[in-house]
Amino acid sequence: MKALDIKLWRDLKRLRAQVATIALVVAIGVAGFVGLFSVHASLLEARDAFYRDNRLADVFASVRRAPLALAARIAAIDGVAEVKTEVVYDAQVDVEGVDAPVTGRFIGLDLARVRAGSQGLNALTLKSGRWPEADGALEAVVSDRFAVARGLKPGDTVHAILNGRRERVRVVGTAATPEYVFATRGGAPDDETFGIWWIDDQRMAHAFDMQGAFNQLALRLHAGVPLPPVLDALDRLLEPYGAIGAVGRDKQMSATIVRDELSQLKVLGTVLPSIFLAVAMFILNVVLGRQVATQRSQIASLKALGYRNGEIAWHYIKLAIVIAGLGVGAGLALSVWIGQLMLGLYDEVFRFNRLAYHTAPWLIGAAALIASSTAALGAWAAIRAVVRLKPAQAMLPPAPPAYKPTLIERLGFGRHVGAGALMVIRNFERRPLRAAFTVTGIALAVALQIAGAFWLDAIAHIVDVQYRQVQQADVLVDFHNPVPVTVTRELQRLPGVIDAEVYRSEPVRVHRRGRSEDTVMTGFTPGAQLLRLVDEQRGPVALPPDGVVMSALLAEAIGARVGDRITVEFRLWHRTRAEAEVVDVVHMMFGKQLYMNLDAMNRLARDGDGAGDAALQVDPHALPAFWAAVKAAPGISAVFDKQASMTTFDERTSRNIGVFSGIQTLFAVAMAVGIIYNAARIALSERAWELASLRVLGMTRGEVSVLLLAELGAELLLALPVGALLGWALAHLLMQLMSHENIDFPVVIEPSTYALAALIVLAAGVASALIVRRQVDRLDLVAVLKVRE
Repeated sequence: MKALDIKLWRDLKRLRAQVATIALVVAIGVAGFVGLFSVHASLLEARDAFYRDNRLADVFASVRRAPLALAARIAAIDGVAEVKTEVVYDAQVDVEGVDAPVTGRFIGLDLARVRAGSQGLNALTLKSGRWPEADGALEAVVSDRFAVARGLKPGDTVHAILNGRRERVRVVGTAATPEYVFATRGGAPDDETFGIWWIDDQRMAHAFDMQGAFNQLALRLHAGVPLPPVLDALDRLLEPYGAIGAVGRDKQMSATIVRDELSQLKVLGTVLPSIFLAVAMFILNVVLGRQVATQRSQIASLKALGYRNGEIAWHYIKLAIVIAGLGVGAGLALSVWIGQLMLGLYDEVFRFNRLAYHTAPWLIGAAALIASSTAALGAWAAIRAVVRLKPAQAMLPPAPPAYKPTLIERLGFGRHVGAGALMVIRNFERRPLRAAFTVTGIALAVALQIAGAFWLDAIAHIVDVQYRQVQQADVLVDFHNPVPVTVTRELQRLPGVIDAEVYRSEPVRVHRRGRSEDTVMTGFTPGAQLLRLVDEQRGPVALPPDGVVMSALLAEAIGARVGDRITVEFRLWHRTRAEAEVVDVVHMMFGKQLYMNLDAMNRLARDGDGAGDAALQVDPHALPAFWAAVKAAPGISAVFDKQASMTTFDERTSRNIGVFSGIQTLFAVAMAVGIIYNAARIALSERAWELASLRVLGMTRGEVSVLLLAELGAELLLALPVGALLGWALAHLLMQLMSHENIDFPVVIEPSTYALAALIVLAAGVASALIVRRQVDRLDLVAVLKVRE
């Protein structure tokens, strides 16, 4: 073994505690990078395989009612390779043992093609049971996540209100499809209250009076065909039939949410590990800088013996690379645990056929390259000045710093400051960059905790706004067909109903100066309270008697401002086009939306004075009787139970975000310990002679420890407000990087989140200080005070 390699081993052994803490910080960065990117790659591979194997369509469109003969004309559109038409309707489902009805999306399934093994686009994968039969009792295959959530299995029966008729439906199997990886009616996934049901397409068409017609279709395009011309041609063909607007796969609800989740995961896998690796480089720089400073005479001897500058520099760079290598090894092992944990959480939401965690070889190579390069850069920054010294010059001890009165002393306040405090101030002023780096590193640990925990605050804010301010109603119901406004009197006669308000929600297309956007217009009755419009900044907003109120996201998309005239094109029923004035713009968290007074909306649409939905306030004590009455109401197609949705949302988001926040907190604590412990050890090695002298002069161990750790304590206290500010900035950066054109979440950070982050870092600092304090107590005064020539 070469002499420098023996020296390398001895240095590693002597610095083992610092090596371990630096390697831990590197390991965290590597684990985050490899783990999150591996989860991203695993999900991406599983998604693409699921889409490919089950033939997810390229284009989706919905209509009110169109003849099946139209499919041939659609297939003739240039670029279209395959067409699939379906009948799809939502209906309320009565599951045995469940008080509240749930919503089911019923889809016609071509059983002949299923038996032939060629389902076409958006094919199902049978998870359990068998396919339905056309004859006999009405049979269905249900989405597997809903079946698991509700405990349904092949052989169970439910009742569904299909087009006003109560039908007995037998579950014969469970399935998954790429069209509903993310099963939702437009909000968060809710496997307990929303499920997908596939039944015989002939029975489906008969139940909803859709013989010879369809209301939903999907297209596959030839490879390389541009999407916009196909969408334009399809919209022109479907326009007379109440088309809502064709969209590509990039805007299909399920595919969009999956894509956004993967993009957000990629952001987290890039931003957070970068912080850890940057901190590791800083610690390596400081530690090796001190190591080189204490080994000036050894470096001079090596030079005198003929070792070249490059060889000596490479020795210290190898030391840094070895430390980084230990971190990479530990990080790769940790990444497997993180990846499998997070993949399990994602598997509960995205139901792909095959989902297995694996790490690509390039990720391991990239992690090793980044970590070693970072370590080498930190090492070179620390040693470049010393290795260039001539042997005779390196033999001399480093020139002492130029001592001069501190700023406080020059201002005349020195006599009011104790000797110990003055020593701390002098160290700060004489090494400002080191103090600044230490404060920044500790502040980053605080910031990482805040950036991981603020999601819980944001979720709590979303729940408060959406479920307590916007929707004060307990239950929302959808009707099969438009109903008169006077239906509120009938709704109020249902058991337990305290109040009822109707509203109307309809797809529209908004035009302004050559820009257009597909959205939804909602009309509320004057003075509506159960479901209302709430501005993030102003609170509840009263709708004016005329004109439209526009969400800020929609206004930005089409470039509209208050006072502008827009064209509103209603997509269903009479398909009216009319102009309206923008009278207000509201800031909302979700969606590009339009709002109007219900009477004004009906006048604009010129199709009567009806409504399609209702919001109800229900006495909690009367809920069983109320749900029984709703299940028997043939005109109600779907029900939204606020309490059940809140419970499901809270459980899922709190658990998933809690896991992520917990992992990030552990990482931040480890980083804080690594920074604080190394800062204290470096300070101890630099000031050991000074502290030992003070001991000999009569100071106690406690007094000496205070002198050493007071500087660290001051840096720690300075880091807390800086960390709070950095945490706020990091939260905004993450939210901006994860932003979506239909989402405008505010960054909400509660004071308790700042306080908890500060307390955790303080605890890590105290623990590190206690460890170093023990080393102060064990100082060998004779050995330390020896003068090394």
